[in-house]
Amino acid sequence: MAGPFAVFLLVLGAWYLVSYGVLDPDRRFLMPPPHEVITDGLLGDQADEMWQGLARTAGVALTGLIVATVIGMTWAVAMAQSKQLENALFPYAVVLQCIPVLALVPLVGFWFGFGFGARVFVCVLIALFPIVSNTLFGLKSVDPRLQDLFALHKPGRWTTLRKLYFPAAMPAIFAGLRISAGLAVVGAIVGDFFFKQGEPGIGVLIDNYRSRLQAPELFASIVLASLLGIVFFWFFGWLSNRVVGRWYQK
Repeated sequence: MAGPFAVFLLVLGAWYLVSYGVLDPDRRFLMPPPHEVITDGLLGDQADEMWQGLARTAGVALTGLIVATVIGMTWAVAMAQSKQLENALFPYAVVLQCIPVLALVPLVGFWFGFGFGARVFVCVLIALFPIVSNTLFGLKSVDPRLQDLFALHKPGRWTTLRKLYFPAAMPAIFAGLRISAGLAVVGAIVGDFFFKQGEPGIGVLIDNYRSRLQAPELFASIVLASLLGIVFFWFFGWLSNRVVGRWYQK
């Protein structure tokens, strides 16, 4: 913990240096000092609005992550059943990853409207590929000797999948979930920027504070959005340790 804390202090010191040593007072809105971000932003008049927006964005990100997990794992399991299915389906997963999502956003608005569903769809697009690729990698990395041992008992396909493939693939699956969790938050904020109808999420508030030159509120909302991604990433790391156990790290 000493290393990260020391880096945090260095970043904080550099922030203060830029605010008071580099910027003139009339240009300090470009980077307000950290204590102003806390007092005027996180604890200011807009604090309730920020927390409510953050909660809405978290709901969108979590919904998108759940949908991406169901679709991605189903997709990966289907590809793991045969090489022909993998050759047929995996290129589309790669294409989905390579599509510039921002270019699709206007079409998403036409198809799904500009509310909750459109935001969730963007999250799914951004978060899907790591789940597909990591789950497929985990399922195909099962020890061949264990596969032969299971084959001796002639279990059903579902039994083999449930008792052999999924337990062996869990470390890779959770690695994909940790990546996709952060990407889902990014997708929810991107959706906020483009789909501004309905109750605002943290992305809408960031854009509003930018246009109004409310620097402390802008920085505070960016910090909250970043912390949301960190919390999602940390949670799935914690869940991985609880489900997989520490044997994998050893």
